[in-house]
Amino acid sequence: MSKVHIKVRPLIALIIGGLFLFQAAFAATYTVKPGDTLWGISQKYGITYTKLMALNGLQTTTIYPGQVLQVPGNDNTYVVQKGDSLYLIAKKYGITVDALKAANDYKSDIIYPGQVFIIPTKPVNSSSRTYNDVSRGYVQRSVVPYTPEEFDLLARLVTAEADGEPYQAKVAVAAVVINRVKSGIFPNTIKDVIYQVDAWGNYQFTPVLNGWINRPASTDAIAAARDALNGIDPTNGALYYFDQSSTNAWLWSLPIAARIGNMVFCYGK
Repeated sequence: MSKVHIKVRPLIALIIGGLFLFQAAFAATYTVKPGDTLWGISQKYGITYTKLMALNGLQTTTIYPGQVLQVPGNDNTYVVQKGDSLYLIAKKYGITVDALKAANDYKSDIIYPGQVFIIPTKPVNSSSRTYNDVSRGYVQRSVVPYTPEEFDLLARLVTAEADGEPYQAKVAVAAVVINRVKSGIFPNTIKDVIYQVDAWGNYQFTPVLNGWINRPASTDAIAAARDALNGIDPTNGALYYFDQSSTNAWLWSLPIAARIGNMVFCYGK
């Protein structure tokens, strides 16, 4: 009998220790830091940014430092019990079935005991949002205000600069323009950033000089511009980009934020 106890106690200790480690490996909340994006946070937790939005009831990708987000963890999950249904689980937490399915990227209506679901927060009240409201369809909601014409201009720049590059590079090109608008050291509108000419008469973006900016935007570029305007920034705040074949010593002297495809994205000095 004593032999049994000798074997069981270490086993119990191992199980308890394993459970502790399992719980410690998950964090139910994440506090947004300066420079964070939903895309970047979602990558840390192995989910898509749209799933992270659904989990937190967000209707835009705008986030701010100090904001507390729910992330996949033991404090906001539910283990399906015998007799459960999606409707009953949703009702238990005061959410809709659609919200529950969206947070878990779940397509089926069939669930089974032992299945683990992430429980999303309730949708954010629209009256608490801080982004700009639409004014007669002129200024659109996003991380920066923009007009329909500026949206088209941004998408055309992405087409001219990153056609043939990975989709993430296209989003990054658009994000650089948006980062400049927000920076305080460049013009404060998308149009003025793209058409800016410096004190020495140099265009900031080559497609403006060579006329490629006038080409119609591609479908991918339109989607990339929309993602960037919704707050997705694969560069985490870059203000410059260039092709990796460039021999411009000043550009190469800048701190590199990301390399995507054949493009290099940099912060300012």
